[in-house]
Amino acid sequence: MAVVDDLIMAAKQLSNSCNKSIKKIERETIVAHATNPLDYAWPHHEQYLTNWGGLGAKTLLLGMNPGPWGMAQSGVPFGSTEVAKSKLKIKPCQLTTPSNAHPKRPIIGLDLERQEISGQRLWSLMFDHFGNGKNVFSNIFVVNHCPLLLLGESGKNLTPDNLSAAVLKPILEACDEHLKKVVDIMGITRIIGVGKYAEKRARLAFDAGKTGDGITKSGRKIDITSCWHPSPASPLANRNDGADWRANVISVLENA
Repeated sequence: MAVVDDLIMAAKQLSNSCNKSIKKIERETIVAHATNPLDYAWPHHEQYLTNWGGLGAKTLLLGMNPGPWGMAQSGVPFGSTEVAKSKLKIKPCQLTTPSNAHPKRPIIGLDLERQEISGQRLWSLMFDHFGNGKNVFSNIFVVNHCPLLLLGESGKNLTPDNLSAAVLKPILEACDEHLKKVVDIMGITRIIGVGKYAEKRARLAFDAGKTGDGITKSGRKIDITSCWHPSPASPLANRNDGADWRANVISVLENA
């Protein structure tokens, strides 16, 4: 359980760091509502780490940040609510909507009927490819680089790459440190960015440049690459009814 305990401690540290920057983000960027699922949805996230973080995965799938219908409700990266309950075995807990949450995006938790398409696609593929949960998490683990849900005044989901780098710098540095801790705790040898932005953040964290391996503090090499993002807004994810996206992800997973 040492791995799980260390993952839990690292997630709490990241959560605390991000909470300190929320007011500044809302004050100095186009983000009107910044909320932290690692805080208000911690009972779900802790289950995710406890259930699946200690099974020996050496490949890390790195997402960007939560969406309003996924991790914002489930506390799990790419965690559409049905996936969280049926495949990831997350038991529903009562969550409290943060006081600064967008009024159009209340926190329903695992009872939310609307599903995050990206999460359904990603986790369904992982279970189809590897089999049951034990096999999935013996091979891969999934983490978001930034844990904050970032919404505009209209409720539009915003991503860190479209916000002021100067304002986000403290958060992004904390996220980089968390990523490095997860890699060390789990003995990760390979990071797959789910989309190019996540790959970029991993390369920055491990001084990998635009190509080549990253290097941990201990001198261990980390292979860093990316796969296509499953977002329904991505033409690549939708091509041939998703068959090309699935083939891309499987190819990256198997090209170790």
